[in-house]
Amino acid sequence: MYLKLLNEKFTICKIHQISQVDFSDDYWFLAKTDEELSLICTTRCVPEDTVGREDGWRGFRIQGVLDFSLVGILSKISAILTNEKIGIFAVSTFNTDYILTKEENFSRAIQVLKESGYTVEES
Repeated sequence: MYLKLLNEKFTICKIHQISQVDFSDDYWFLAKTDEELSLICTTRCVPEDTVGREDGWRGFRIQGVLDFSLVGILSKISAILTNEKIGIFAVSTFNTDYILTKEENFSRAIQVLKESGYTVEES
């Protein structure tokens, strides 16, 4: 399994309205529920007026398009990192999964995944 490091710092935040999102940014993930409007974006593109925010995330993606019938990919990565007491924030898209960890755990997460047989590509 191949993982690609993302050369960005990310922020997870709650925003007031969708019009605050900088849709020209390379990375953004938006979720709306009956309770909140959440945005994950590069730290440089965080809206000025957020309801709340948490900076300091780094990430990687699972390379390639993952078939919906595949099971356990995210679970396996999560288990490896959980065993090292490294928390994750996962985002799934139509094609693949993205995994974010806090910046202070990122290097260790990559090292542990390499030791577990994952190939890590740098951007």
